[in-house]
Amino acid sequence: MFRKAFKFIKNFIVLFFLISIGWVIIYRFVPVMVTPLMLIRTAESVFSGETPKISKKWVPIDKISHNMIQAAVAAEDDQFLHHHGFSFEAINQAIEHNKRSRRIRGGSTISQQTAKNVFLWPQRSYIRKGLEAYFTVLIELFWSKERIMEVYLNVIEMGDGIYGVEAASMEYFGKHASKLTKSEAALIAACLPNPRRFNPAHPSGYVLKRQGRIMAMMNKIEPVHFERPKFKFLKHKKQK
Repeated sequence: MFRKAFKFIKNFIVLFFLISIGWVIIYRFVPVMVTPLMLIRTAESVFSGETPKISKKWVPIDKISHNMIQAAVAAEDDQFLHHHGFSFEAINQAIEHNKRSRRIRGGSTISQQTAKNVFLWPQRSYIRKGLEAYFTVLIELFWSKERIMEVYLNVIEMGDGIYGVEAASMEYFGKHASKLTKSEAALIAACLPNPRRFNPAHPSGYVLKRQGRIMAMMNKIEPVHFERPKFKFLKHKKQK
């Protein structure tokens, strides 16, 4: 019985690694159309007797305003281009902030948030945080920073039933994400900590203050540029 149990656990672990790694590699190339959070929100609406709402449209990163990319980095993870998935500086800052304030701040990077949004559920637990760390390592290994940002801005919750920057841009400002101004992008980013409570189209005083801080940070941090692989093809001279 012990041997059977050990064999089952070993096979389960191997299968988990194979499936999870394959899942991550597939999403390196395929648009993420559905996430666990979307399914959870849909179920919550059904059980509440409400009509589920999902507004989402995938757009490639070159169809997203650079203002939005810059605002996301300024608001959520100013070391995004330099870390390998985790920012211990941000974690320490969050711990110190939470000691002084009742408003809880997280220390998750954009990579960690992307891993959670795409592969996991939102409720906090040690198991979820462990899996979040695991998937963060995987996406940092198999995805580029550009792909992480592209997925992040396409799946993150940005309002009640609104997912991704394209849907949010159309909902709040009546324009495509490619047309977002610096001010509009900062407003959307300012609402990310609680997108179901705050509304970029009707910002509260808190959101406006946060928008101002984000815009200042957008000017302070380096412009976000992604390095893409360059392929050189050798040209052979034609022989006469």
